[in-house]
Amino acid sequence: QVQLVESGGGSVQPGGSLKLSCRVSEFTYYSSVVAWLRQAPGKEREGVAVIYTPDSRTYYRDSVKGRFTISQDKAKSTVELQMTDVKAEDAATYYCAAGGLGITPVQALGAGQDFRYWGQGTQVTVTA
Repeated sequence: QVQLVESGGGSVQPGGSLKLSCRVSEFTYYSSVVAWLRQAPGKEREGVAVIYTPDSRTYYRDSVKGRFTISQDKAKSTVELQMTDVKAEDAATYYCAAGGLGITPVQALGAGQDFRYWGQGTQVTVTA
């Protein structure tokens, strides 16, 4: 069973930066696509960024392009989300999820129903 453990959430001021980390217990065919998704109260869950770990291809939701960066550290078995120029609308619970290589970028940036493994979530609060 692949396990995902997130860390790094917290409070950040508008315009500030925050880094989220997701430790993946093992990368298999069924956990090679790793994404960060978020869900704000009263809103649907949405994919923010995804990385295809075999070749490090990345894709982003339009609203975070140029501000968020997803990356992997294979030595540490982690996938990180560096958030910069954080905005009020970025406040949400962020989840790390992993799935198989058959997941398309469009699916990965959707509501996340194609992902097999999930972390417990980490809260990001944006306060002035």
